[in-house]
Formats: sequence, structure tokens, C-alpha cells
Amino acid sequence: RLLWGVDMLEVKPVSSGAMIRFSYRVVDANKAKTLNDKQATPQLIDQKTRASLVVPTMEKIGQLRQSSTPEAGREYWMLFSNKGNFVQPGSRVDVVIGRFRAEGLIVRSD
Repeated sequence: RLLWGVDMLEVKPVSSGAMIRFSYRVVDANKAKTLNDKQATPQLIDQKTRASLVVPTMEKIGQLRQSSTPEAGREYWMLFSNKGNFVQPGSRVDVVIGRFRAEGLIVRSD
């Protein structure tokens, strides 16, 4: 919260586990800019299997993430492709976005 300006970090499967949703609430918009940087490539890494998931890009939509200028008090999200279901509920994962790194987050069940 103090370093990156975000709290309420949550990781959970959606779409029958085919996607993993990472969400967070912005408390300091200036500090949270790193998480919404379009130039940064987000990764979700399973600590046990070392599987690295990425945010897919849809042809007409673009990346499945919010990248607008962050506002304090708002919740933001991004979806990671979990093709092959490498990441399961209960898994411990790291989320890396540019310099931002959240380690040991537990994937919650639906």
C-alpha cells in the first residue's frame, strides 16, 4: 500500500478456470501508475510449477486489462490466460508488472 499505492489485491479464477483475474484497489493514484502502464507486460507466475501466464490480446478489444489513468478509490483488473489450467485455486502466485511485484498471493476459489 505504501510503496505501490494499491490494496485489496485479489487473484481468482473466472470463466471455469480458463482465465485468472487479478484485481486491486487504488489508494494513491500517483504511486499506482506502474500497474496501469501500457508499456509494462504483466505476468502471473505460479510459484510451484513456474508457469508464466500473460494477458491475452483480443483482435477488436486489445489487451484484457484496464490501463486508463488510475483514480484513488477505484478497483482495477486484468485477466491472464490460464490455457491448460496450470494455475488452480489454492496456488501461490506472483504478479509482476514492470517494477511492481506482489509475491505469494493465494488464488481464491470461485
